[in-house]
Amino acid sequence: MLDIQFIRDNPELVKEKSVQKTYPVDVDRLLALDGERKSKLTQVEELRRRRNEQAAELKAGRPTDGQIATGRQLKEELSERETELARIEAEYYELLKKVPNMPADDVPVGASEDENVVAKTVGQKPQFDFEPKSHWELGEARGFIDKQRATKVAGTRFAYLKGDLVQLHFALINFAMSVLTHEDTLAKIAADAGLQVSTKPFSMVMPPLMIKTDLYDAMDRLEPRDDRYKIEGEELWLQGSAEHVLGSMHADEIIPASELPIRYAGYATSFRKEAGTYGKDMEGIIRLHQFEKLEMESLTTPEDSLNEHLFHIAIQEYLMQQLGLPYQVIMKCTADIGKPDARGVDIEVWFPAQNKYRETHTADHMTDYQARRLKTRLRREDGSLELVHTNDATALAQRPMIAIMENYQTADGTIAIPAVLQPFMGGKTHI
Repeated sequence: MLDIQFIRDNPELVKEKSVQKTYPVDVDRLLALDGERKSKLTQVEELRRRRNEQAAELKAGRPTDGQIATGRQLKEELSERETELARIEAEYYELLKKVPNMPADDVPVGASEDENVVAKTVGQKPQFDFEPKSHWELGEARGFIDKQRATKVAGTRFAYLKGDLVQLHFALINFAMSVLTHEDTLAKIAADAGLQVSTKPFSMVMPPLMIKTDLYDAMDRLEPRDDRYKIEGEELWLQGSAEHVLGSMHADEIIPASELPIRYAGYATSFRKEAGTYGKDMEGIIRLHQFEKLEMESLTTPEDSLNEHLFHIAIQEYLMQQLGLPYQVIMKCTADIGKPDARGVDIEVWFPAQNKYRETHTADHMTDYQARRLKTRLRREDGSLELVHTNDATALAQRPMIAIMENYQTADGTIAIPAVLQPFMGGKTHI
């Protein structure tokens, strides 16, 4: 949630940037409600003060009929004002929640993902002396992917992964964990990227796969609800990505500044309905209702926030470079970064069979937008309190595995294993 004082001070800027992010909001109505809310709150507080004073007087002696009548009148008037205040606050907070985070100055202005900007391209696309197959052709031929039986058991957009492909998946996760938990490797990544950041390793987490409605909403990741799975009869949802249950871990907490950054690497099975994607990516396992992902989440001081975001991106690039996958870094435009983001960057990896780059990673810079509603704060050495800043980013998910299948395929249909993964595959060089 955006700071109301910022909106008061910059109403025209908030209007402009909200439209750029495709989340237009009635700022004038919000500020009018803000004024009404402050006025009604003053009235309520005054009535409470007068009622408390009268209550003290009544306790001091035998009440008169006039005092009783005055007390009744104060009670009725207070109840009326509190009802009015509750109505105003309900509309006020609903509008305030609709205001998106303000995009950083370097975010490209654009009306759709088509206006995202390629910041750089890294690596050489593989050259084949045969027609490269898609990952689903490779997977089905070798018995690695079984969507037919998964459809029978669970419906469309589910898959059984089997055999060596499962081992490859966990090799990727174990490789990423070895990077995220190794301080020397993180120090090298930071130095190579020219970043002055803590080299504190990430703590591994296996989080709950469900999240309460109020915390999902406070993370500003509940919408669009049509893309989420709700547990019938309960205020619980299946999380759509590990950061939803990592970023909310410290809700209503005050963290000593000396303990920051807090860095988590959370592994979770995640769930999305993929609403609005009917007919897209029906072949293979690029777009499923259920997928596995290792996610980075960081809580930092405000002054370290941007560099932490850049550090997440540097880690993502390091992982792709170590895997030998050609990729490009995408600066997402205002319409594509998402409501709580101040800045968003994607990594897209080359998929030979599709002859295009596909998104495999995203890095989200939220500043204090999530922390304000989560009430996650830090305490400085002088005792002052501030909101923490949050960042999240993909470490590795299933799509890089798919990219390995396509980029490392051979003429006989086997798949070569990148050298960095072979120790996690029991020494296998091909599957």
